[in-house]
Amino acid sequence: MANIAGIKFRDAGTLHEYDAGEVAYARGELVVVESERGPQVATVAVAARRRPVQDILRRILRRATATDTGARQKNVAKEREAYLVCKERIRERGLAMKLTRVEFPLAGGKALFYFASDERVDFRDLVRDLSTKLHLRIEMRQIGARDEAKIVGGIGACGRELCCSTWLPAFVPISIKMAKDQGLPLNPSKVSGQCGRLKCCLVYEQDTYKEMRKTLPKVGKKVTTPAGAGKVIELDVLRQRVRVLFDEGGVETFPGDVVTLVAIPPQGGRAPEPNTEIDASEPPDDAV
Repeated sequence: MANIAGIKFRDAGTLHEYDAGEVAYARGELVVVESERGPQVATVAVAARRRPVQDILRRILRRATATDTGARQKNVAKEREAYLVCKERIRERGLAMKLTRVEFPLAGGKALFYFASDERVDFRDLVRDLSTKLHLRIEMRQIGARDEAKIVGGIGACGRELCCSTWLPAFVPISIKMAKDQGLPLNPSKVSGQCGRLKCCLVYEQDTYKEMRKTLPKVGKKVTTPAGAGKVIELDVLRQRVRVLFDEGGVETFPGDVVTLVAIPPQGGRAPEPNTEIDASEPPDDAV
């Protein structure tokens, strides 16, 4: 058992589990924690509580002091200045890279530059130039299109701020099959987000659609309806409706609970007549 708290370095950042020691940190408190970049100021997103853990976790060092928050504010000003300097140097060299964020760790001594690029970039001269200008150790990190959108932010097609830049803690795998299952038009402009990748919101209702489709026949299957036999040509999963093209022509929509899937007879035999029992003691008529 250990006293574990959930920590975030940014509002829409990933939730990290940290060892809180014997201190009861409350949600919303600013703390100083261990990180791969040295001591960092972070926010307690989940209050500390005791629970079993298997892995060794990083520690919360202490509550943040006025000195820590003051140093962080100074670093924010330095980050803006370094961002502008780096943008100018990138433009001068014509490098195919898009600068997205600059970070100065609390301990100082180095700066981290995050950039996005679709190709491999030789930034060695840029690093030397920045190191001479800023008198710091420079580290460049390439990020993907989703991470870039998360940092930059924006307004989605729904009219609200992007999920990834406001509350989404981590990205999950998304496939085009999710859009197909939900009956969405497979148009890149409709199913792609600001990052150019499939929208994260496709995954939100996927489990619901998957469960509700279990009670409906698949498109293309033969079915019987109160109005006759036909083939399924469209599904309305949320309303549980089935659109059927009749064998004689014509189309009609039915509730899913009145549509029955036509049984396919097994290979080499024929389906038994409805409501007819088979006597296992006598061979069928076509037996050899």
